Amino acid sequence: MFGRANFTAPTRADFAGAPPRLLVVEARFYADIADELAAGAEAAIDAVGGVVERIAVPGAFEIPAAISMADMAGRGAPGVAPYDGFVALGAVVRGETTHYDYVCGESARGLQDLAVQRGLAIGYGILTVENMDQAWARARRSEGDKGGAAAQAALAMIALRRRLRLPA
Repeated sequence: MFGRANFTAPTRADFAGAPPRLLVVEARFYADIADELAAGAEAAIDAVGGVVERIAVPGAFEIPAAISMADMAGRGAPGVAPYDGFVALGAVVRGETTHYDYVCGESARGLQDLAVQRGLAIGYGILTVENMDQAWARARRSEGDKGGAAAQAALAMIALRRRLRLPA
């Protein structure tokens, strides 16, 4: 069932049966950074023929709750299709207080809890940086393209779940 452990980015062939449906949840506190991250994520999802929807939340701290709500809606609400995976995008820039540490730690912990406890495929694209120059270097599609990388991580986990024949 399993071969070599080399990672390769998912391709359209990995989703030949049904295109993956992903929800991009973006923290809009730094809107210009969020837009660049989302553009990278959408390009990666489009490259495999996936379907993408976007929703916005105020900041990174709210992303885990939004993903949890969207997952619950997809599992229980009539007429609401479940998402195959999620992409968490945003930026947290260090300031003069410890607020940065709490937002970074709690948003990461919340997303990891969702991934492990509910088996959700989540790509982590929340930038945790010292300044805006670092944020732009990581967000720009011509440089770090962390939005695209986060989408590829979510797609890889969706492909793994399908390979293991687990339900979404």
